[in-house]
Amino acid sequence: MINKDLEASKKAGADVKDVNKRLSCRVALSLMMAFLCLPLFPVDVQSLPDQQHGEKTAMIIIDDFGNNAKGTTEIMELPYKVTVAVMPFMPSTERDAKRAHAAGHDVIVHMPMEALSGKKHWLGPGAITTDLSDAEIQKRVHAAIDNVPHAIGMNNHMGSKATVDERVMRNVLKVCKERGLFFVDSHTNFRSIVGKIASEVQVPSLENHIFLDDVHTKAAVHKQFMLMREHFRRHDVCIAIGHVGAGGRITAEVLKDQMVKMNQENIQFKKVASVLKSDAPRK
Repeated sequence: MINKDLEASKKAGADVKDVNKRLSCRVALSLMMAFLCLPLFPVDVQSLPDQQHGEKTAMIIIDDFGNNAKGTTEIMELPYKVTVAVMPFMPSTERDAKRAHAAGHDVIVHMPMEALSGKKHWLGPGAITTDLSDAEIQKRVHAAIDNVPHAIGMNNHMGSKATVDERVMRNVLKVCKERGLFFVDSHTNFRSIVGKIASEVQVPSLENHIFLDDVHTKAAVHKQFMLMREHFRRHDVCIAIGHVGAGGRITAEVLKDQMVKMNQENIQFKKVASVLKSDAPRK
C-alpha cells in the first residue's frame, strides 16, 4: 500500500521528496507494529466459530485486483486458498473476480476510501470520501458491491481518513449489514473505529495484523512471514495482507513457498469467510 501511494504520487506530479518523507514515517510505524506483533484491537478468538483454542490460523488477503496487475495469475494458482480483494469499476474487475471465484478463492470488494494525505482522484472511481452525504456513501457502497461479482465481504483500499470517521463508517457498514457482507479493516490508521462500529451494527469483522509487501524484495517479504510466526507465539490468529501490482510476482512466489512450509508447521490457512461464517449471499 505504501508503494502504491508513492507510485500514484509520482504519476500525479507530486513532490517526490515530500512523499518519501511522509511514507518513511508510515514505514517506520508499520515496521514497529509488525515487530511488536500485537494487534491493535486483538482478535477475540472465542468469537470465531471454527476456532479452537491453540489452533493456529492464518488468513491471507491479496489486495488490488481489478487492474490487470502483475502477479494475478500466480496468486490465482496458489496451493492454498486466499481472500481476493478486487477494486470496483476497474478494467479487469469482473474478470478477476470471476476467475478468483472459479479457482476457489473468496472474493471481497476492495473499497477505495479517503486517505489522510494525497489527492482524492488517486483513490480510483467510486471512492468513499468524508465530504459525501450519507445517501451518497450508501449509494456508492451498493454500486461497488454490485460491480464485483461473487463479493461476500469488503475491506478498505487506503482509507486512513475515512476509517476514523464514525459517520462515514456507520454508513459503509450499514450497507454491508444490508447486503450480508463482512468487513476486514486493513488497518491503515491505528485510530480506526471500524471494529467498534461493526460491533454496534452487528457486521462480522476482523482486522489486519501485518502487511506482507510494503517493500518489494524477496528478503523483505520473507521477513514479514517470520513476523507472522512470531505473532503466532502469542496469538492463535493472524491476518496478513499482500498485493498484486509492482511487486506482485515476488509476493506470490514467497507466499507459495511459505504457505507450504507454514502448513507443515501446523499453521492452517483459511479464507476469512470460513472463519467468520458470513451469511453473505453468493452472487
